[in-house]
Amino acid sequence: MALDEERFDGGSTGIAWRRLGEGPPLLLINGYAATKDDWDPTFLANLATKSTVICPDNRGVGESARGVQEVSIASMATDLVSVLDDLKINYVDVAGWSMGGFIAQKLVAWIPRRVRSLTLLSTDTGGTGVDRRSPEAQAALADKTGSPEEQANRLIDLLFPPEFAEQVKSAAGSIVAAARADLDPDVLAEQEQAMADWYDAEPPIDQISDLAHDGFPVLIAHGLEDRVIPVRNSRILSGALEDAWLARFPGGGHAFMAQEPERLGNLISLFLGR
Repeated sequence: MALDEERFDGGSTGIAWRRLGEGPPLLLINGYAATKDDWDPTFLANLATKSTVICPDNRGVGESARGVQEVSIASMATDLVSVLDDLKINYVDVAGWSMGGFIAQKLVAWIPRRVRSLTLLSTDTGGTGVDRRSPEAQAALADKTGSPEEQANRLIDLLFPPEFAEQVKSAAGSIVAAARADLDPDVLAEQEQAMADWYDAEPPIDQISDLAHDGFPVLIAHGLEDRVIPVRNSRILSGALEDAWLARFPGGGHAFMAQEPERLGNLISLFLGR
């Protein structure tokens, strides 16, 4: 069933978003090179039964303006504070996938009194103590050679286990290729640098750990077959965040929300309604 949704092209903030569902607001932050329209529709529909889901485009991606500031984890978090202000949202659940999890952590550290909970999907703490992706995975992520179709196939192979990757290529390979062709290579390079800087900077995990110690709710979910951000990082996160929920999905790749949209959506809704 199609859900009614509202779309906004950026306005004064320059940040485009889509909003759907009913319930307490949930800010859903996407990762590297991904737009607000790249979320699995079944996953979104599941979340939207219990939450008003707000999906922004990060700066320079999708319909969001590049702006004059550098593309960094901090600037992308600042953009989302502006979105919340424009929407007059004072209290929000925050969820982030992959690089979106980096942005989510920075956002929570900056505005802890405005965030009700944090959900971290396929992400890590940043800093020097994480399990970094393999050189092969890094090279595949950064490889922009070949046609949009070839780039899309490499990306799909990186995000999913082989059998599911073939299903995605068959069902949506052309859509992924078209989306890939629309991406600004300069912005992608800036996002890659922003992710590299995440591991060199002082991470916000200590501030979030203090919040968790005082009862701030955190859900961590990760696919066991993640080739982009190794699953051991989910244990590092849960070890730093007292009483965090931890769910690990057998057979799940980096974009496991497309493999398990209903199970993950139900888990997040259960967590948010705890």
